[in-house]
Amino acid sequence: MVRLNRQREHERTSEEQQAEETEATEGEKSCPECESESLVTSGDGDEIVCEDCGLVLDDQQIDRGPEWRAFNHGERQSKSRVGAPTTQTMHDKGLTTQIDWKNKDAYGRSLSSEKRSQMSRLRKWQERIRTKDAGERNLQFALSEIDRMASALGVPRSVREVASVVYRRALKEDLIRGRSIEGVATSCLYAACRQEGIPRSLEEVAEVSRVEKKEIGRTYRYVSKELGLEMKPVDPKEYVPRFTSELDVTEEVKMKANEIIDKTAEKGLLSGKSPTGFAAAAIYAASLLCNEKQTQREVADVAQVTEVTIRNRYQEQIEALGVH
Repeated sequence: MVRLNRQREHERTSEEQQAEETEATEGEKSCPECESESLVTSGDGDEIVCEDCGLVLDDQQIDRGPEWRAFNHGERQSKSRVGAPTTQTMHDKGLTTQIDWKNKDAYGRSLSSEKRSQMSRLRKWQERIRTKDAGERNLQFALSEIDRMASALGVPRSVREVASVVYRRALKEDLIRGRSIEGVATSCLYAACRQEGIPRSLEEVAEVSRVEKKEIGRTYRYVSKELGLEMKPVDPKEYVPRFTSELDVTEEVKMKANEIIDKTAEKGLLSGKSPTGFAAAAIYAASLLCNEKQTQREVADVAQVTEVTIRNRYQEQIEALGVH
């Protein structure tokens, strides 16, 4: 019994000493030799070294990195044992597994007919158990719609993530009740484009959606008001690079169009006007001033506005600039 107590006391003492040494090492803010505070960790994270005199303060740091080495991206991907990062664009945030549709084993060999039928049954049940109720099925459908429309619009991944987060918030606040899933999903995508500064007009979003423009606009206003989404007015200059690229005009026209927008917006012409129509009229005016004439029809088709809108905005801009 006495021997056991002594052994425990010895173990406790050694643990306390080790803890004190660790605290002393971590608490050292300056070098004991030259009293410099320039302490750096080596590239491999194994040593703490004084930058001025080179004294090694600690050389047994814990390496928290992987035990394998990789020399290029391919090797790093093949040796990595972690899964994909979680994402808001999937109803289960990408945490569930998925059985591959290829009927092959780990060595690339084709499965027997018995195994193929077994895998088919497992795949079917895997798809069924991914969604536990109607709410999750609706969320899965809405997020897949957002992904489809985002792909058609050519917007980056960040916009899809933001749109998915906005839709989840709307679902949590029970804003979907009484409205179509497609309408709310489309309005969330449009709101995400506005928030991320990716210019996409309501007409462009309506083109890839399965609901009408009027319903998208109405649902967008309702969702943004209820969720308190702070939306800045769209700057017409955000549309200029895309429109000029599609029209294949020179950089001079692009710069002139931005200049026209700046000057006319300062005089208050932009207030209450559609930003796409305003940008289209500025591009049309700039093409005339730079002797690279584009027809009103061509500009209207690219901007998805009417020729009447371009003519009206163009006349206002020309008068404001004092150009005849």
